[in-house]
Amino acid sequence: QVQLAESGGGLVQAGGSLTLSCAASGSTFSSYAMGWFRQAPGKERQFVAGIRWSSGYRYYADSVKGRFTISRDNAKNTVYLQMNSLKPVDTAVYHCAAPGGLGAELPRYPYQFHYWGQGTQVTVSS
Repeated sequence: QVQLAESGGGLVQAGGSLTLSCAASGSTFSSYAMGWFRQAPGKERQFVAGIRWSSGYRYYADSVKGRFTISRDNAKNTVYLQMNSLKPVDTAVYHCAAPGGLGAELPRYPYQFHYWGQGTQVTVSS
């Protein structure tokens, strides 16, 4: 079983920055990729960014390209999401997720992920 734990959310003014962390633990965590999603009230869960563990290849939703950066620390089994130039529309609960096994090369849809963290709230004020 894999456990994912997010941290780093909070309240920030528009234009500000936050860094989220997602620590993975459990039975020999060996997922090939990790992703960040967000969900605002009344809206569907939305892909934000993904990274492949081995190569470090990164991919993003168009809405965050150039503002958000995903990275990973293999030794710590931790993935980060650096968020800059935050906007009120970025307000949401942010979740990290991992696929349950081999699947799409660059997973970006919720159904492609098996393990989910509880989420951390990010609120951007105008």
